[in-house]
Amino acid sequence: MHDIKYIRQNPDEFDAQMKRRGLEAQSPKVLQLDAARREAIAAKQETETTKNTASKQIGAAKARGDEAEFERLRAQVAELKSAEKGLDEAANKANQALNDFLLALPNIMFADVPNGADETANVELRKIGEPVQLGFTAKDHTELGESLGLLDFEAAAKISGSRFAFLKGDLARLERALANFMLDVQTQENGFTEIAPPLLVRGNALIGTNQLPKFEEDQFKTTTDHYLIPTAEVPLTNLAREAIHDEAGLPHRYCAYTPCFRSEAGSAGKDTRGLIRMHQFMKVEMVTICAPEQSLDEHERMTKSAESILQKLELPYRVMLLCSGDTGFGAKRTYDLEVWLPSQNCYREISSISNCGDFQARRMNARCRVQGEKQIRYLHTLNGSGIAVGRALLAVMENYQREDGTIEIPQVLRPFMGGQEVIG
Repeated sequence: MHDIKYIRQNPDEFDAQMKRRGLEAQSPKVLQLDAARREAIAAKQETETTKNTASKQIGAAKARGDEAEFERLRAQVAELKSAEKGLDEAANKANQALNDFLLALPNIMFADVPNGADETANVELRKIGEPVQLGFTAKDHTELGESLGLLDFEAAAKISGSRFAFLKGDLARLERALANFMLDVQTQENGFTEIAPPLLVRGNALIGTNQLPKFEEDQFKTTTDHYLIPTAEVPLTNLAREAIHDEAGLPHRYCAYTPCFRSEAGSAGKDTRGLIRMHQFMKVEMVTICAPEQSLDEHERMTKSAESILQKLELPYRVMLLCSGDTGFGAKRTYDLEVWLPSQNCYREISSISNCGDFQARRMNARCRVQGEKQIRYLHTLNGSGIAVGRALLAVMENYQREDGTIEIPQVLRPFMGGQEVIG
């Protein structure tokens, strides 16, 4: 959600920011809706003031025995009350129209986000580790898992349709080991508090984290008007909603391991093979809720926290600063971590870490206050994968594969696998 005062005072600057998102000027429509809202509110308030004044005069007219004035004022108050209902409805409708329009507009990005239409304009910030040289033709994770009898898409398709999978035996255990390893690192080393959140949320929670109304078609909705979470970002970030937080206790850093559910609407033909783009997948999510002055440092800190997982797994990766055309709807800036996949001979995204500024906090009415001061400000929120477990699983499978089709287990995961060294 955007600050309407900022748009009123800086319409040209706001339009320039929307242009970076590939949108035409939006301030004329915003200001038109804002003017209609303010006019409706003013009409309602004027009527209410007139009604209250007349109501006070009724008693005076009665006291002095002026029956004619008494009856006139009574009739006027009754008429104003009737009009007030319609004006109240008009004001609510005008306010909703403005809010609905603002909810559909993306966040303003930081100045250091490079301009660009798509991922080709993203900027590589650093590269850690060298791509693995296997010395033989790499198999992709699907071929590896199926040849070991541990990955079954066909059986899942019979039960659930496409983009679902069964993980079996040691592969299921490896996924669980990855999740436990990630949670231990994020909680014991990186200072995040583990949360076990609800997997079903109401629509207002998704509005708060900007999945609704913009991305309605990407959600799985139940018959009870609940939604399956597309990411643990939704319940974790909404922990701050509709509350005023003491700045002395900030930042709050949360992490959670959950299944995530996405319809992947509009992604037909993209990554249809394997585990990269699934309707259901597991992820360790990080969320930070902080004061405005803390968010820049927290963004770098969260990125390092996600990187630490890849470094301990000894997986080659690079850090990318996303350009304006590739930055998500709710983000002011996003860093992507991309892991090396030998079968594709390229880097693929495994984690996105975004600073949303006060964009989500305004939608959730999540605020903070310095102790002893009256000033109340909107919080800043950040989110990132810490990391996507399914993509980490396939990255381990491919980077640690052996020529005979077996898979070496990374050193850091062996304690979580009972000391097992190889899957095969």
